[in-house]
Amino acid sequence: MPEVDPIPLSQLTTLRTGGTPARMIDAHTYDELVDAMREVWAEDADWLVLGGGSNLFVGDDPFEGTVVRVLTEGIERMPASRPGFARLKVQAGHDWDHLVAYAVEQGLAGIEGTSGIPGTVGAAPVQNIGAYGQEIVQTLVEVELIDERTGAVSVVPAAELGLGFRTSVLKAHYGSVARRSGVILSVTLELPEVGQVARPVAGTQLRTALRLEPQEAVTLAWIRQRILEIRASKGMVLDADDPDTSSAGSFFQNAIVSEKFARTLPPECPRWPVTPDLDPGPTRPEALRDASAARGEGEGMLVIPLERFDGYIPPTATIERDVKVSSAWLIEQSGFRKGFKLPRSRAGLSTKHALALTNRGGATAGELAELARYIRGRVQSEFGLLLQPEPVLVGVEL
Repeated sequence: MPEVDPIPLSQLTTLRTGGTPARMIDAHTYDELVDAMREVWAEDADWLVLGGGSNLFVGDDPFEGTVVRVLTEGIERMPASRPGFARLKVQAGHDWDHLVAYAVEQGLAGIEGTSGIPGTVGAAPVQNIGAYGQEIVQTLVEVELIDERTGAVSVVPAAELGLGFRTSVLKAHYGSVARRSGVILSVTLELPEVGQVARPVAGTQLRTALRLEPQEAVTLAWIRQRILEIRASKGMVLDADDPDTSSAGSFFQNAIVSEKFARTLPPECPRWPVTPDLDPGPTRPEALRDASAARGEGEGMLVIPLERFDGYIPPTATIERDVKVSSAWLIEQSGFRKGFKLPRSRAGLSTKHALALTNRGGATAGELAELARYIRGRVQSEFGLLLQPEPVLVGVEL
């Protein structure tokens, strides 16, 4: 078993917090990862699986358990189930952005909008990562999973993972436990083969971010470069020389609320419907086009065959849809400017992005938690909405 001298988690997480674990195992291969998890679970002790450390907020006390670092790498290109697509089977420890770069180089579309997101491939389905209208749920086929309860390895289809906005059955949200406990060993994506030619961009959110007109043609490489520039301008691309990147990305999730509640917020608060971006385009799977056409693009279309029409048209049911609202806007409108810090604290909001809590140098988890609680309380007081943290919290309370 590849056991190593424990390293303080403050050196392995992007928020730069966390004590030293009692034990640490580095799993460099698939088999080592399987063996490590089975051994750890057999001991019935506390455990933590660590990938890139970019979505963790770890407390200051030593972790009294075993940390398993997932360091597996590798991409296997496989035949797809339909023409014009390719499948990529990727090991869980592979760097996500390296995967995106590989896909772009190979002319495979569907994840270029997630360029620059830190972390590993195995962590991506756990919270259904996404950006600018692209989410892994749109391209994920299946994962290999080792189950904590049985120690068995199985292939789990994407449909069984409960993928939603920054969530899945594998994610332990703040104040809850995961509905299914296990560790992802590999991830399989299916991506359209579009090549290196310039083409119109599918997805209104992505086009808006790139400031493109619907028929304006660009290459995948151009999209990737532009997304990296946008994320860097927000301090969302890791840079050792930029303290704004010592964060867990967006610390608070954009809030998902009912349309009724959204109407109580100021009209200028940015908001978006919580539906997949079904904008037609070259990367949009035929299955999505067919499904959306069958339901009238979600507009509740009612079709009554002429031979059955008796002159009566039933009233259209009113459907309350969920709405995503901008938590960054709520934070700023609650009086928090970018770069805000509490007195004598080494934790602060990013100077570039109001959703990112940053370690300005030597901040403890306690200082970051104090800032998070202060922001949450003010937003709740101003707008009646309790923001939820996006990273997984280990040994720390808000």
